Amino acid sequence: GAAPAGSRDPPSVRLWSDYLNVHLHPKSLYVIRQYLHDGDCGCLEAFGQGESLLQDPSCVEELEDRLHFYVEECDYLQGFQVLCDLHNGFSGVGAKVTELLHDEYSGKGILTWGLTPVPSKVAVSWIVLPPLQDSQSSFYRVLNTALGIAHLSRHSSLLCPLSLSGSLGLR
Repeated sequence: GAAPAGSRDPPSVRLWSDYLNVHLHPKSLYVIRQYLHDGDCGCLEAFGQGESLLQDPSCVEELEDRLHFYVEECDYLQGFQVLCDLHNGFSGVGAKVTELLHDEYSGKGILTWGLTPVPSKVAVSWIVLPPLQDSQSSFYRVLNTALGIAHLSRHSSLLCPLSLSGSLGLR
């Protein structure tokens, strides 16, 4: 029952970034505390929840500080790439972020990648995606995806929806 010599216990995993083999700069991550797995608000499942996160002035200020930290390091800023989920509340977060980028850096390109999961239970490398549970969950996914595409395309130079299925993860 003992572990082989030279092996290490796996590190504890709390966030998606814990799976990465590279260390990210602390200014490149912004953790939304109330939506952690053990947070007080549950899951971020609606477009409006994501949008309302960036209505909080302290949240917007923190995001702008982190953004300016990187922008000031650029010799010649050409644009931005934004990756966000379309099927849940992060589509609202992405919509507000692209709006902020569009307003503050109007001459720069914004390439947005809208990501959606596969609708059935599938193991993708180290993540197991759950199936769609019920009609309400399916309704939220359709609504979030539609609102996300509409809002993200308004403030992006190019929006590329991506999915491993041909239906953007929708049934």
